[in-house]
Amino acid sequence: MTRPAYDVAAIRTAEAAVLARVGDLALMQRAAHGLALTCVRLLDQCYGSTVALLVGSGNNGGDALFAGAELAGRGAAVTAVLTGSRSHPSGTAALRRAGGRIVSADQRAAEVAVSTADLVLDGVVGIGGHGPLASRPADLLDLAVATGAVIVAVDVPSGVESDTGQVDGDAVWADVTVTFGALKPGLVVAPGALHAGLVEVVDIGLRAELSVAPPALEVLDADDVAALLPQPDAASDKYSQGVAGIVAGSTRYPGAALLTTGGALYAKAGLVRYAGPAAKQVVGRWPSAIVVDGPPDAAGQVQAWGIGPGIGTDAAAARTLGDVLAADLPTVVDADALTLLARHPDLLAQVHGRTAPTVLTPHDREFTRIAPDLDLETDRVAAAAALARRLGATVLLKGVTTIVATVDRVPLVNPTGTPWLANAGTGDVLTGLLTAYLAAGLDPHLAAGAAAFVHGLAGHLASNGDRQPLTSDDLVHALPRAYGLFGDD
Repeated sequence: MTRPAYDVAAIRTAEAAVLARVGDLALMQRAAHGLALTCVRLLDQCYGSTVALLVGSGNNGGDALFAGAELAGRGAAVTAVLTGSRSHPSGTAALRRAGGRIVSADQRAAEVAVSTADLVLDGVVGIGGHGPLASRPADLLDLAVATGAVIVAVDVPSGVESDTGQVDGDAVWADVTVTFGALKPGLVVAPGALHAGLVEVVDIGLRAELSVAPPALEVLDADDVAALLPQPDAASDKYSQGVAGIVAGSTRYPGAALLTTGGALYAKAGLVRYAGPAAKQVVGRWPSAIVVDGPPDAAGQVQAWGIGPGIGTDAAAARTLGDVLAADLPTVVDADALTLLARHPDLLAQVHGRTAPTVLTPHDREFTRIAPDLDLETDRVAAAAALARRLGATVLLKGVTTIVATVDRVPLVNPTGTPWLANAGTGDVLTGLLTAYLAAGLDPHLAAGAAAFVHGLAGHLASNGDRQPLTSDDLVHALPRAYGLFGDD
């Protein structure tokens, strides 16, 4: 099932409904118990371990204090470092009763507690926090990182905007984030996702209330993607599995044609037709492709087009893009074709006027060329959704976390990938994958999400679990292994 992520407003509304039934203290103790259990699992041995709590003034600090009290009851030596002007009264009392120590952040004892801790809990600010982590907590957390302590964030790493993932200045780098009730967007959208580490969701009884609230975004999982991937059956033939048309490459960039075609072929397209000046190279590398050294309308019938990688940005390329868009078939627009859209308002208007699905696959610079007024720095999900509405298209915004936005749909965030995919030609492979999925008849929103997932998974495999560089050719040849993980031989 897709995993939903909810913004602060939805979480607060759900919490209010539960609080009316069980009370503030009971809900906090549910959260703290789940937090404490995670900490127990992370410690080699709870009894005799040292734990430091960085405690803010709000409920997030209260969660940390109650969890600390439970850890102290299990034999850990727990010190709470108060970073604010006050602390949660009931949580403070619980920790004292359990034998925990409480010190102020400006005391020398705070530095000693953090620098000698096996585990540090970040309970400075929670989902309502804004802006960077204050300097003193940031300095203390630097000590924890230097000494190798396990850092666990409470609900969301301090300094990360819960609704957007924005980080403006210092923020906690957590090994694990224990979040309550549901995922938050800032835990799955970069840069916040990079600060969150491994994310564990603790059920505190919000599920029924959240089930009637629209999520801010959704995260595809492997089961979702496995159910979406086209699978042949006994009655299938090359046409029923989808005919993908590829317009990519040039005499200067023939490799783009090879990579895009390879991506489409390994995505199990029944047939791939290629149109362009790299026809000879394509058929030499991929003999099963049907090629023509000519315009798209000479390639034969297709069910979806992928256009852009390596085609150039001259007048001839602009005319070719216009012809493909005019065919009004499902179309992926990538790379040079995106640059052409930015340069030619008439082509951008053509996208808006199409009835067939259009999927744009920009990276940040391409996005900004098309929509310089939309702010990627503040909220990437909102920016992608705004461009999707403006053009009536699906937008697959590439990045550390790839985002898929479509008009009137909950945005998707892709959980797979590797930094090694920041490499020339890897996006061409994604275009081939996505074109094949559209040709097979997949809904464009889900097709884009599935393509990003498989692409990221193949990148992870090609980089040997993110441990070594990869080339775009390595990525193409890792696609069958990625499919194998879904049980497709």
